[in-house]
Amino acid sequence: MQSIITLTQSDLLDFLLHVASVRPVFIWGPPGIGKTSLVNAFADDLGLPFVSLLGSQLAPEDLLGVPQIVDGFSRFCPPRVIARDDPYCLLLDELNAASPEVQKAFYSLIHEQRIGEYHLPKGTIIIGAGNRAQDTALVKPFPSALINRMIHVHLTVSHRDWLAWAGGAGIHPLVLEYVQLRPDQLWVNPPKSEEPFSTPRSWHMLSDALHFYDTERDTERTLRAIETVAYGCLSPTHAGQFKAFVKQVRGSYRLSAILKGDIGWPAEPGDRDVLYFLAQSFRAQLVKELAPEKDKANGVQRDLAHRAKQLLLSLAAISLEIAQLVVAPTDGGEGLPNWFLVEVVRDVPRMAIARREKERA
Repeated sequence: MQSIITLTQSDLLDFLLHVASVRPVFIWGPPGIGKTSLVNAFADDLGLPFVSLLGSQLAPEDLLGVPQIVDGFSRFCPPRVIARDDPYCLLLDELNAASPEVQKAFYSLIHEQRIGEYHLPKGTIIIGAGNRAQDTALVKPFPSALINRMIHVHLTVSHRDWLAWAGGAGIHPLVLEYVQLRPDQLWVNPPKSEEPFSTPRSWHMLSDALHFYDTERDTERTLRAIETVAYGCLSPTHAGQFKAFVKQVRGSYRLSAILKGDIGWPAEPGDRDVLYFLAQSFRAQLVKELAPEKDKANGVQRDLAHRAKQLLLSLAAISLEIAQLVVAPTDGGEGLPNWFLVEVVRDVPRMAIARREKERA
């Protein structure tokens, strides 16, 4: 299903509060962005017990129950996890990964809150969730009759919402600081190949693992352990940069100090991974901070642009390839403002000539 309008985590909670109690809602989104956790939080906000059923692991009888003889008549007795006395919030997770027979068993449950003769307690809320076909996930065609029984929304990742949550959720300081520095790496599209990839869930897993290591110990063994866990959770590129970030935190290089001119870029061959990480962080900050149009740039942004050109020149003296990566567009098309790129092409060669003449004098 294609997304026309997307909701962030905070938007979704507000949407559910207004809509889910009236009609069933289906949440579409890629793996690992927190669909299940958000529905659980929504249930907590309402003071309702949270029950989750995994459509991909269900058989029809797991939902409908099995026939029993009661007072001389046969009747289906639904499982106790569903047949409750008090209202609750029921999440039908991975609903579009269920077999067609299981999906048909959900029709009356979603539309009428009924399974055979059993009616769910009044006030019960039903929410569905699932991945999309483009997510390289296990999904099956969604029958039009089932689609038409629910209100559909699409969830997207918001690094601001995630960071606001992570600040009080015990996320490891290294993970929290890194995502604050590189929010663009919080989530990526699932890859076509079989490899780990970065999502809010995988960053959470990395955080949980790091809590069991003494990350304050500056030893090669500790760094190796952090590297192993990072590559086991994150996209390979992000894992490599996270490792470089940890080395940078332990060392003396900070992007803020480089921007201020207190220190220069690391130039030693053994620090090349740190240099790459700092350059990528430098690029991300420029994309975030520079005005999209020159006439809208304030004094701080103009000063940053001037300082950035000086830093690009000194970076190119160490590694022209890494300097080129700073100004090159990403695969997603996100790039630096055109006005700044024009100034780089115009001014940096002049600055290089002026620096060379000054060194000769």
